[in-house]
Amino acid sequence: MRRLARYIIATALLVIATAMALDDWVKRTELPDLNLETAVTVLDKNGDLLRPFAVDNGLWRLPVALSDVDPRYLEMLITFEDKRFYSHRGVDPRALLRGLQQFILNGRIISGGSTLTMQVARLLERGETGNIRAKVRQIRVALALERKLNKSEILTLYLQMAPMGGNIEGVRAATLTYFGKEPSRLNPAESALLVALPQAPTSRRPDRFSTAARIARDRVLDRVEIAGLLPELEAQAAKQADIPTERIPFPLLAPHYTDALRRQYPETRTFETTLDRDIQTALQQLLQESMAMRERGLSAALVLAEHGSGDILATIGSADIFDSRADGFVDMTQAIRSPGSTLKPLIYGIGFENGIATPETLIDDRPMRFRGYEPQNFDRRYRGTVSIRRALQLSLNIPAVAMMDAIGPAQFLSRLRRAGIEPDLPTGGAPGLAIALGGIGLSLQDLVTLYAGIARGGEPVELSGLGGQSGGNPILLPGAAWQVLEILAATPPPETAAIDQIAYKTGTSYGHRDAFSIGFDGRYVMGVWIGRPDGASVPGLQGIKDAAPLLFEAFSRLSENPAPLPAPPPYVLTGARETLPLPMQHFQSRGDAGFIDPNQPEISFPPDGAEIDLGLSDARSTAEMILKLKGGTPPFAWIINGEPVLPAIYERQLFWPVDSGGFVTVSVIDSLGRAARTRFFLQ
Repeated sequence: MRRLARYIIATALLVIATAMALDDWVKRTELPDLNLETAVTVLDKNGDLLRPFAVDNGLWRLPVALSDVDPRYLEMLITFEDKRFYSHRGVDPRALLRGLQQFILNGRIISGGSTLTMQVARLLERGETGNIRAKVRQIRVALALERKLNKSEILTLYLQMAPMGGNIEGVRAATLTYFGKEPSRLNPAESALLVALPQAPTSRRPDRFSTAARIARDRVLDRVEIAGLLPELEAQAAKQADIPTERIPFPLLAPHYTDALRRQYPETRTFETTLDRDIQTALQQLLQESMAMRERGLSAALVLAEHGSGDILATIGSADIFDSRADGFVDMTQAIRSPGSTLKPLIYGIGFENGIATPETLIDDRPMRFRGYEPQNFDRRYRGTVSIRRALQLSLNIPAVAMMDAIGPAQFLSRLRRAGIEPDLPTGGAPGLAIALGGIGLSLQDLVTLYAGIARGGEPVELSGLGGQSGGNPILLPGAAWQVLEILAATPPPETAAIDQIAYKTGTSYGHRDAFSIGFDGRYVMGVWIGRPDGASVPGLQGIKDAAPLLFEAFSRLSENPAPLPAPPPYVLTGARETLPLPMQHFQSRGDAGFIDPNQPEISFPPDGAEIDLGLSDARSTAEMILKLKGGTPPFAWIINGEPVLPAIYERQLFWPVDSGGFVTVSVIDSLGRAARTRFFLQ
């Protein structure tokens, strides 16, 4: 009995010593870094994925939580991989003994007996498989992990790191890559494939080895059917499902904007934006399709927001970010460009607010000089006396400059700044009247911000994809803002428009470099830009015929019935022109503006600043071009690059032989000494 007692005591002491040694061994384990790097993700307003970014080593490893994953997949995973996961402490002795028995009988490792915790240990350390030394290390780390983390945390690590073929890690990256959806709504066939993949991610990649992937998936389905997790009929139906044979690209929505977010907030891992994935997708596709039918090098950009909140719902920096011919990498929603005529509504709105005009006030559209500045209408025609309503709808230049002369550039710029816009002004002196016609630098988002304020009754709003903000001094008083709105809403839509009731304005920058159209209904405000990001001229490009149809098509993609525009405030001055106070019936230009000779000579072709391709770079060494003149009194003396063309001629056109390209300056003087000049580029 004494000998038995000593034996029991010795055995107990040995067990205790072994346990203490094991405990100390586990305590001294140096765990790998548990702060797993996952992809930066950008989400839309509903939590849907707009874009993930790969981690630094090029892996696609997306953040995922247990609640994000289909419960049946988790049940399949634990049933197939580690059915005692919730009861063991990192190591399953029965599974290890089974693996050891198989090793002894076969002379090689058949089943390693790895638990999910041991697999997490191996994945954290990028450890080896198939040798005893690596297995012991995995056991040690697994035991230590179970002391530091709970089961949910360990399982979450597995869901994030499980190898799924190639550079795909984790269940979420896999479901997006192979099925094009989030892991919260997997079917049995998809779940079984994802359970099978991590065992041999290289040889079972469905996009490369679909047969092996199918066999492995069906083996999982058989096992979970035997375990009673899946009814026989459902398991057999799952086996008939196709294996995905191609990888689906990760979503790449609002790429310019998401790149900017990441640069601006480098420490943020998840961005929750106000963008709408469905709207962003539809409008990106619209711009890409539209530009695919246009000439090479042309691009487009778009900004859409809710003007009530300032939340940006869609932002598209280019028609195709991968189109190098059109500099698709440039974000044209933020690029500074000349806005053309898009600022005219604000000019007239200030005039309405100041009480010097109403929409029905008459204004002169005829040749006019403003202290040496002689603006011209886009089409070089004059309409005589028109209403301001008509002048704005026709986008006439001279009336807009006359109104700018009355309100003053300083007041105009102050209102832009109230809108939260800091314009890019010409260098070398105070801004002049030319800013009325686009002689100022603004971005597309600036313009949409301005029109959002008009749509809100003059109240400014800051547009943002992270949540807009409103408040501040008004851009316009509500009555003036509504008068502008009412004029723009009555502007005839493009002939191709499927909807109306959109208040909109177009603009074309000098030299046909940019075409804009900005519009709004009772809910949305949107801006469209078309042009070349490199700023080159695009002959014939116009806001009314290029940007406006795209704007209306984009609005039609949002809704067939635009939200109604607001009713007028009760104190707005309305009525026929005859009912207005006498000084407001006909606007009189202020300052030292005066009428100029309508018969002033003008070179009608080529226009100033034009780029003309005569094919001089081809095999031909000479060409001929025509110079055209209108107005003036003959005979005319032509001077080309400082050299007179003799003799003087009576015709209003000149055929000029050309033998080399470059910049050309042409002047003409009529018999009364009046002159005209143009400068253009030949190639």
